[in-house]
Amino acid sequence: MKKIRELVVDEQFELFVLIKNADVRVAKNGKNLLHLLFKIRLERLMANIGMLLKKKSTSLLLGQLFFLSGKREIYQGNPQVKILHMRLTKLEEPSDPSFYMERAPLKKEEMEEEINQLLFDITNAHWNRIVRHLLNKYQKQFFEFPAAKRNHHAFASGLAYHTLTMLHLGKAIADEYPELNRSLLYAGIILHDLGKVIELSGPMSTEYTLAGNLVGHLVLVDEEITRACIALKINEADEDVLVLRHMVLAHHGLLEYGSPVRPRIMEAEILHQIDNLDASMQMMLTSIRQTEPGKYTERIFGMENRSFYVPKEL
Repeated sequence: MKKIRELVVDEQFELFVLIKNADVRVAKNGKNLLHLLFKIRLERLMANIGMLLKKKSTSLLLGQLFFLSGKREIYQGNPQVKILHMRLTKLEEPSDPSFYMERAPLKKEEMEEEINQLLFDITNAHWNRIVRHLLNKYQKQFFEFPAAKRNHHAFASGLAYHTLTMLHLGKAIADEYPELNRSLLYAGIILHDLGKVIELSGPMSTEYTLAGNLVGHLVLVDEEITRACIALKINEADEDVLVLRHMVLAHHGLLEYGSPVRPRIMEAEILHQIDNLDASMQMMLTSIRQTEPGKYTERIFGMENRSFYVPKEL
C-alpha cells in the first residue's frame, strides 16, 4: 500500500482507518456535512460526507476502526478522500484501535527517565517538591495523554513529548543566557501544560472534559499547585510559589489567548516563547511530512490558517 501522500488525484485505495475526529460543519450551500479525520499511524485523511447522523451521535464514531474504500481528491486546495464505501471491521480483521493511533516518536519509558533526571536541576526546594508531587499524582496520565485535541502534539504521549522537547530548548537557552533561573524555567516547563490531564479525556478519541471547557488547563494546574502546597505544608504566599504560579498562568502570552496575566518575569516570557516555538514546529512538521516536495501543505489552522511551501530537493 502506498503512503497516502503518494496517491495521485482520483486514485482509488482500500485500507483500515481509525476515526480521530468527527465534526458537523456547514457547507457553502447551507447544508450540514460530517467532517471526518481518519488516522493511519503517522498519516491522516480528511473527508466530508452528507449528514447521516444527528450531531450528538457523531461521538459514537470516535475511536472506531473502519474498512475504507475511497478515492483521493483535492478540495479547496487541500487533499481529502471521497468515500466510496465504509464499514466497521469484521471479527477476522484488525480490531485494536491503538495500533492505528499516532504516538510520540520516543517511548514513554525513555521520556520518563530523562524528565526524572532533569528534576535534579530544579534546585529550589519548594519548586522541586511541588513538581515531584504533581508528577507522581498524575504520572500515568502525563506520559499517556496528548498535548491537544487536534492542533499540536495531538497524539498519544504528546504531552510528555512536548514537555521534553521544551526542556531541551530550555536547557540550550539557559546555557546561552546564564542570567535565566534554570530551576524556575524547568519547573515552569514541566507544569505549564500538566492541567491537560484534567482538561482532556485521554489519548483515544480525545475530547474536552467539562472542567476543560469551563475552567481550562491554565487555571486547573494553578489549582493543583495550590493543593500541592497545602499537602506539602508550603506557604502559598511565599514569593517562589507566586512566581511559579505566574509561570503557568502567563504561558499563553496574551490575554486574548487565554492567559489571565501577561508574562512579567523573564523566565515566564521565555517559557511562552519556547512553548510557541515547539507547538509551531510540530504543526508545520505534521503537515510538511504529508506533502510532496514542490507543493504546498494544507492550511494549518494553528498557524493563522497559512499553508507552507515544501521546497524541492536542491
